[in-house]
Amino acid sequence: MAVGFRLGSLFSRSLRNVLSGMSTTSSRGITSVIDPSIGLSEEQKEFQKVAFDFASKEMAPNMAQWDEKEIFPVETMRKAAQLGFGGIYTHPEVGGSGLSRLDTSIIFEALSTGCVSTTAYMSIHNMCVWMIDTFGNDEQRHRFCPSLCSMEKFASYCLTEPGSGSDAASLLTSAKRDGDHYILNGSKAFISGGGDTDVYVVMCRTGGSGSRGISCLVVEKGTPGLSFGKKEKKVGWNSQPTRAVIFEDCVVPVTNRLGEEGQGFGIAMKGLNGGRINIASCSLGAAHASVLLSREHLSVRKQFGEPLANNQYLQFRLAEMATQLVTARLIVRHAAQALQEGHRDAATLCAMAKLYATDECFKICNQALQMHGGYGYLKDYAVQQFVRDIRVHQILEGTNEVMRMIVSRNILQG
Repeated sequence: MAVGFRLGSLFSRSLRNVLSGMSTTSSRGITSVIDPSIGLSEEQKEFQKVAFDFASKEMAPNMAQWDEKEIFPVETMRKAAQLGFGGIYTHPEVGGSGLSRLDTSIIFEALSTGCVSTTAYMSIHNMCVWMIDTFGNDEQRHRFCPSLCSMEKFASYCLTEPGSGSDAASLLTSAKRDGDHYILNGSKAFISGGGDTDVYVVMCRTGGSGSRGISCLVVEKGTPGLSFGKKEKKVGWNSQPTRAVIFEDCVVPVTNRLGEEGQGFGIAMKGLNGGRINIASCSLGAAHASVLLSREHLSVRKQFGEPLANNQYLQFRLAEMATQLVTARLIVRHAAQALQEGHRDAATLCAMAKLYATDECFKICNQALQMHGGYGYLKDYAVQQFVRDIRVHQILEGTNEVMRMIVSRNILQG
């Protein structure tokens, strides 16, 4: 059996089998303690079903190919945008769906069961659209948001630099005011969508050192002085390109600045609060799918004359995985609700949720791979891709070490 055939059939067939049941309550795939619809309103269950259906039919069959061939699935994402997933928590007046942060988490969890990498990019795109919608003036909102919500155009978030990762406030990309324009010089690293996207939400230094000297500019593809580095080769997240974004005397109109000078760092952090919930939600989807794949494998795989599902040790591990999953889902949804309501500790709760969910969901996916034995290490089986794709969630949107710093600071300062 040719590898290409197996990737196109065994991989997608197995994944689709476990996903197809998640869009109907009559299926064994959803009627259990890990049911992600528990506690949701009827409306939330409806758009969750839409997202699960889309993941099963449009994403899961292509997940392996997008990974193997490093395809950025633009047309599939535009189909998702037709369902309202291009600007989920952006205002309807500029083309968004106007849903809550909890609604958004529910959708991203469902979509990521079909492809984590693609959903994770969509979550970053949504964060950028929200930033423009929230901090832009009316002219900016109506100029940029409609085409981003429809995913006619795509957006990238540009904060990290080669010399400033966790210490984001030390960024060096400069924007010097020259009349009605800024002249940008510097570079950004590890930018999702870089080179393939159309709109870059860029944090740059317009003032002195520290966070108060940072502003936020929207830079459009094709602007003179904007260029890109080589496409990075990554362990996972291969359905979205990653490149450095380079500014060399890049001329950007002052009218493309979001908010006032010096407000950029605050804008970036507010965007990341939601981004952390989004990426945690993507981890939940991968973990959920991995638990279902493990259940199926334990049921059909036999060793020592009986199904692996009869082995008490594996039963206990499956129980632990399910408990980790449900606990992670609860903390993510709690943080999403707190962010929506403007709770005073929302930023810390978002950090706590991101820390816990991405750590625990990686453990779940890794244990699922172990349960599959040697098969789990083959690219014919979806579980290995979930492991590769969510490993980076413990690093991006603020490393989990920084999340620990945020949480401990909140507790110690009382």
